[in-house]
Amino acid sequence: MIIPVRCFSCGSIVAHVWEEYNAKVMGGMEPAQALDEVGLERYCCRRMYIGHIDLLEEVATYSAARQR
Repeated sequence: MIIPVRCFSCGSIVAHVWEEYNAKVMGGMEPAQALDEVGLERYCCRRMYIGHIDLLEEVATYSAARQR
């Protein structure tokens, strides 16, 4: 879905670098290196990105607004 705004464990704000991270990974960079470059150092914050699966497009097809 959408990346959470804050880390579930430490409460640090993590959503502000999602677009930059995603662009780097889609460009072929290793996720670990991309996380280092965007400044996510804590392992709890890093897992928020590594474990995230973007399902927004798949779920949007079932939205009530699209069925009208």
